[in-house]
Amino acid sequence: MSAEAYEVRVAEDPADREACFAVRKDVFVREQGVPEDIEYDAYDAGAVHVLAVRADGVPLGTGRLLYGEAAAAKNGGDPAVGSLGRLAVTQAARGLGVGAALVRAIEEAARARGLTAVDLHAQTHALGFYERLGYEVYGPEFPDAGIPHRAMRRVL
Repeated sequence: MSAEAYEVRVAEDPADREACFAVRKDVFVREQGVPEDIEYDAYDAGAVHVLAVRADGVPLGTGRLLYGEAAAAKNGGDPAVGSLGRLAVTQAARGLGVGAALVRAIEEAARARGLTAVDLHAQTHALGFYERLGYEVYGPEFPDAGIPHRAMRRVL
């Protein structure tokens, strides 16, 4: 599969949103062992979801942006900072640039909403990936769903 064989778009129709949730179930629940009852939350309803999909319709990855009150609850109360989360790329699509393309699409959605920065909680094994995209670590390590994480931010 080549890097040009997919597109990233905002998941606006129900089929796209279901594809986002299916990727998250595959990566977080099945692969990483995150309990399904904590993978999906009340924030999903108001979030901007992005989807990477192969030309033949196979979903490759997803992520979401929280903004406004939902993001402020996760980033210390700053309404100008969005919250990137639930970034997941299927095993078959890793190494193709899908994750970076999803992050950039989420940042674009944040800029479109007038946000000045994006925060995220990165699994510690993924810190280098986010650092290469311009994110900086802050604060101590903490567990989320039993997996070590660090907070990161990128000013847009």
